[in-house]
Amino acid sequence: MSFSFLFKSRYSVLFSYVATFIAGSFLIRLGLMAATLEKTDFSFLSILRIFGQGFIYDFGVAMFLVLFYAIYLCFLPQRFLKSWFNIFLSYSVLFIMILIAMFSFFAELTFWQEFESRFNFIAVDYLVYTYEVINNINESYPLPFLIGGVMLISLLVLFGLVKIGAFNRHFQSDTSFRKRGATSGIIVLISLIFGFFIPNSWAETGSNRYQNELAKAGIYSIFSAFKNNELNYNHFYKMLDKQEAFRVIRSILQEDNSRYLQSDNGIKREITGTGNTAYKPNVIMITVESLSADFMARFGNNEGLTPVLDSLASTNLVFTNMYATGTRTVRGMEALSLAIPPTPGSSIVRRPDNDSLTTIGNIFAKEGYHRSFYYGGDGYFDNMNQYFGSNGYDIIDRGRKVMAGDHYLTKRTIITDDQVHFENAWGISDEDLYSAVIKGSDHQFEEGKPFYSFVMTTSNHRPFTYPAGEINIPSGTGRNGALRYTDYAIGKFLREASNKPWYKNTVVIIVADHCASSAGKNEIDIGKYHIPCIILNLPAAKRREITPLCSQIDLYPTLFNLMGWSYESNIFGKDVLAKSYVPRTFLGTYQKLAYLKNDSLVVLSPQQKVETYLYNQKKNEQLPRKFSGEVVKEAIANYQTAYDLFKNGGLHQ
Repeated sequence: MSFSFLFKSRYSVLFSYVATFIAGSFLIRLGLMAATLEKTDFSFLSILRIFGQGFIYDFGVAMFLVLFYAIYLCFLPQRFLKSWFNIFLSYSVLFIMILIAMFSFFAELTFWQEFESRFNFIAVDYLVYTYEVINNINESYPLPFLIGGVMLISLLVLFGLVKIGAFNRHFQSDTSFRKRGATSGIIVLISLIFGFFIPNSWAETGSNRYQNELAKAGIYSIFSAFKNNELNYNHFYKMLDKQEAFRVIRSILQEDNSRYLQSDNGIKREITGTGNTAYKPNVIMITVESLSADFMARFGNNEGLTPVLDSLASTNLVFTNMYATGTRTVRGMEALSLAIPPTPGSSIVRRPDNDSLTTIGNIFAKEGYHRSFYYGGDGYFDNMNQYFGSNGYDIIDRGRKVMAGDHYLTKRTIITDDQVHFENAWGISDEDLYSAVIKGSDHQFEEGKPFYSFVMTTSNHRPFTYPAGEINIPSGTGRNGALRYTDYAIGKFLREASNKPWYKNTVVIIVADHCASSAGKNEIDIGKYHIPCIILNLPAAKRREITPLCSQIDLYPTLFNLMGWSYESNIFGKDVLAKSYVPRTFLGTYQKLAYLKNDSLVVLSPQQKVETYLYNQKKNEQLPRKFSGEVVKEAIANYQTAYDLFKNGGLHQ
């Protein structure tokens, strides 16, 4: 079978499309590479790898896209080749396939602009939550023009294929069934080979994350991400013997003021507080969307974007070396509500069987606190309402939608239209959300119970729109304006709250869910996980800096110590102020799990892969090094036992 046969037989349309798709993918890859030239180094060999592996992935995607059309062409009788049915179907199918390709190319460009990555789990989530995503795109970009542009380009490509005679050759051809069977059979076989034997991780063999991402193909990556929603730690990651793993983690978590409540494979322990009287204030935690530490002057920014937060950091307790556990809001929620290291795959917030867990809220509940979860958008997104509701929190959200299957028994309060002065695709403005928090706090204060509130903001998120006239940066012009508005809204909330009778006995926590961007040269770029955390109105901790390296999961154990609490702990977080505390933190993507202890970095990956590095914080540099197995054991023990406890019910009440 000659190469020219492919373009002169009834398969001429199919292979013309394949050639067009591969050419378009090449141009997209070339454009993305050009956009990253300033951020990474490219050698001749790395460029060969990028385009070589890229071509293979693109060819595989093309085979998947034409698979069913190839089967149709194989069995279409010769006498129907010129029928109106086949003419209509051929033009329609090709146009749809071109449209899919053009849409994917556009989506890849916008996704790369936001995340500097090929499609991953975030893209899968976005396909599920179409309302927020479509409206976000509509508010961020001129959607009618973009759709019109994609349609126009698709029609031009179709017209080009008509002009070169691809359709005429298809309709006029006479291809034997033997050749049809061989051609379609090869396409089916290639598709099966790609589906079963060529993983997306094949592109991740290099040490440079940008090069790895460029070698991938968008459509291939999104199906890979969908397939790997949850990774079984026991199947894919390096493990210790279970008894050894729990021995190591129990040794790590043992503190002078703690006593284990079980001798088997668990971490439940009694923490004894210091002092005679525990301080039990109301606690409001404001979890700020995408607040990177380097946005603040306190951490070196000179653009004046966060004057309120910078002022608060200079007069209150501030963690200067805290790191987020992940790159998504639900990962931050997991860390701040469960205080455990990230498990591979999706956040526990989004998983089944995540009800009645031993959450931070559960510790507050045992002290007589009322618990609430406030969200500026619709809490069905990312399973937030179901997670918080089934763990005892009352829900206060915008409530435009109800997710089928939600079955929590706590109270849900809708933020009504008359309470909303501004909202975009992701939710109401931070000012409106804080008004709801103040209203709810007033009501809980009247009931005479202390309250604990988990507040999740949305304004510092694309499309970066907010009420006009509040700050001197026009709405919708970019991240800087959203940051400045976020900072302004926090200041306004604190001024209004300070006039309330409950405020003098209320601790306010301001912490980020994750950073604005996690993309960097390394797969896990540690500098892109650095977040601020400020605790206000805590009498015992005015003008204090907590400088040791720590994680989001350490926030509440440290706060409980400062408040003198005794409590039952089933969490991995530690009191950063304890004399026995050893600086360490946890960071993860959907597949990579990192453990940083002082300057020793361990990265765990699927296929039982373990990588070790020496980390230079000042340069944000990871240098490959071989070092003691004890740090590797600690990394494995933390992640292995966290996964084990969740999957086997050890985190339940």
